[in-house]
Amino acid sequence: MATAVILACVCTAVSASASAGSKRAAAGGRSLSAVARAALGTEIVTYERATWRWEQVMGAPRTRTAGRTLAAMSIPDARQALGLWRSRADAAYRRAHHPPHRAAWLCLHRYEGNWTDTGAPYYGGLQMSLSFQERYGSSLYRHKGTADHWSPLEQMWTAENALKSRGFWPWPNTARICGLL
Repeated sequence: MATAVILACVCTAVSASASAGSKRAAAGGRSLSAVARAALGTEIVTYERATWRWEQVMGAPRTRTAGRTLAAMSIPDARQALGLWRSRADAAYRRAHHPPHRAAWLCLHRYEGNWTDTGAPYYGGLQMSLSFQERYGSSLYRHKGTADHWSPLEQMWTAENALKSRGFWPWPNTARICGLL
């Protein structure tokens, strides 16, 4: 909210400055529109990264950019891009927090182990082997280590990725207990 107020002030100052004929800001000699564009760009990058992070966790394809550089955009275009990326990040966040088989994963977890279980050869709340983690959660495995270092959501989405090809068979006993097999 505070960023929106600052941006509104900067953009208002840009309009006032342009109409008065002065296009330079006092600090650093940069134009106010360049300052506003940079501020918008910083926020856009933040929302892009958030969107891409959740898409990676879900195993979804990465949302592509329009291919326009920030320097080529007007202030209204940059504001529109910011709104678009903000809504994309919000949607990705909401979707990531509701895995399609969440109830099933929670049932399996109840019988498998703690989300931070380090007991080799199986790790995490869904007791994933190292080969399972490498195959279905390779990025998480590379960046965070074994599943006991992943959030419960990251573990569930890794299992969702495996579900497409393997079903609930990696958990035969607990899947039967949960009525999934």
